[in-house]
Amino acid sequence: MFLLTLLCSSVLLLTSPVEGKKNYATALAKSILFYNSQRSGKLPTNNPIPWRGDSSLTDCVVGGWHDAGDHVKFQLPASASTTLLAWSLVQFSAGYQNASQLTAMYDMIKWPLDYFLKAWSPSKSQLVVQVGDGGADHAYWGRPEDMTMARPCKTVSAATKGSDQAAGTAAALAAGSIAFKTKGDTAYATSLLDAAKTLYTFAKANRGVFTGSAEFYSSSGDRDEMCEAAVWLYKASGTASYLTDARSFVETTTAYALSWDDKKAACQALLYGVTKEAQYQTPVVNFFNAWLPGGSVQYTPCGLAWRDQWGATRYAANAAFLALAAADFGIDAAKYRKWGVEQINYILGDNKYSGGCYSFEIGYGTKYPKNPHHRASSCPNKPAACGWNEYNAQTNNPQVLNGALVGGPDVNDNYEDKRSDYIKNEVALDYNAGFQAALAAINSLVAKNALPATANKCPCP
Repeated sequence: MFLLTLLCSSVLLLTSPVEGKKNYATALAKSILFYNSQRSGKLPTNNPIPWRGDSSLTDCVVGGWHDAGDHVKFQLPASASTTLLAWSLVQFSAGYQNASQLTAMYDMIKWPLDYFLKAWSPSKSQLVVQVGDGGADHAYWGRPEDMTMARPCKTVSAATKGSDQAAGTAAALAAGSIAFKTKGDTAYATSLLDAAKTLYTFAKANRGVFTGSAEFYSSSGDRDEMCEAAVWLYKASGTASYLTDARSFVETTTAYALSWDDKKAACQALLYGVTKEAQYQTPVVNFFNAWLPGGSVQYTPCGLAWRDQWGATRYAANAAFLALAAADFGIDAAKYRKWGVEQINYILGDNKYSGGCYSFEIGYGTKYPKNPHHRASSCPNKPAACGWNEYNAQTNNPQVLNGALVGGPDVNDNYEDKRSDYIKNEVALDYNAGFQAALAAINSLVAKNALPATANKCPCP
C-alpha cells in the first residue's frame, strides 16, 4: 500500500508543466529521482525507478551512488554533491516542503550518508574513496546489474594521504547531521556528527591530496575541503575551535567557479553567513562581479553564464545556488536572486534550442534530451541484452532518466542530443547538485510569494 501511494503521488507531482510556465516543484521532484537512479547496492522496497535493480552487492563497501553515466563510485564528487544537497536541505527546507518533496529528499540524501558511514573506519583510520576501476568500467557498456568485472577498492590512510577526500566527506556528514537533527532523528544525526569529527581529525593530521583517481578526478588542493569541513562542523557542533580552523583554511581570493574540486567560494559564503564579517563578504561579491553580466564569465546569446564546455549547465547552476544562498545571507539579495532564477530558467527552457522551450533537465516539459550518455538508461527492459549495440543505436534511450541535468550547450547555445557526446550529453552526480539546491532555494521563494521578476533573453513563449 505504501509503494502504491508513493507511485501515485509521483505521478501527480511529475506531470509535465505547460510550456512557458516554470514548475520548479516538478523540476525538483525529478532531480531527486535522478539521484535514486544512480543508486548502487541492495535497493529498498520503495525504489521508484522500475528499470533499476540490485547491483554490486560484493563491493568492499556496498551502496552509494554511481558517479555519472558509468558505474564507478568516486568519493570526491559524491561527497561534494552530498554536501551541496545537504546544504540546500538545511538552508532551504521550506523549498522541499513547498514542493511536497521533503520526505523524498530525506530518503534520497540518507543513501550516500549511510555509504559514507560504512566507508570510514575510525579504528583503522581508513576511508574507502573509490570502488571500481575507471578503465575497466569505461570499457563496459551495459546495466550495472549485469556487471561481472572486478571492482577494486582504493583507500586513504596515514600511509596513503587523501585529506581532500576525507575532509570533503566530513563536510557532507556534518551538514547531513544538521539536516537530520532538524528532522528529529537525533540518533542518526549524532552518528553522522561523530563520524564527521573523527574523519576531520584524521584529515587534519594527515594532510595531502589523494592521487589515485588523478585520471578522472584530480584535486587541486585540500584547503577548500578542510575549510568547508571545519565550518560545517562548527555549524553542527557549536565548538569554537572548528570556526578557528575554518578561518585558518579559508582563502579570500576570487574563485574561478564552484565545483567538486573547488569549494573556496562556498566556504567564503558560509563563513560570511556565520560571522557577517566583511573579509568573507568581499570575495563573494568579487565572485559574482565576475559571474554576472559585464564580468569575465562568457554568456551565450540566450543568457547562460558559460564557464566551460564540460558541464556548462553544472557551473551555471552551482553559481546560481551560491547566489541564492548569498542572497539569503543578506548579500545584494534582489540582484543575486534575479540572476540565479534566470540561470535556472535558461536550463528549464528559456533558450532557443529546438525552437525554444527546451529543457536540459531530462523529463521536464515536452522537449528534453532523449539520449543521455548513461549506460543504464540506454538499456531495454530485461531480459533483452544490452551492450555496445545499444550505445550505437539510432533510437532514443529506452528508459527516461528523469531529472538528470545534461552537460548542455556550447558558448553559442548550440547543442545536440547525441548519446556519444559525453561533453554535452553526459550526466553526473555533481551536475545535479547545485541545480537541485537552486531549485530548493527558488521553491522557498515561491513559498513566501517572493519569486523575483525575471528578464530572460529567450523566454519560452
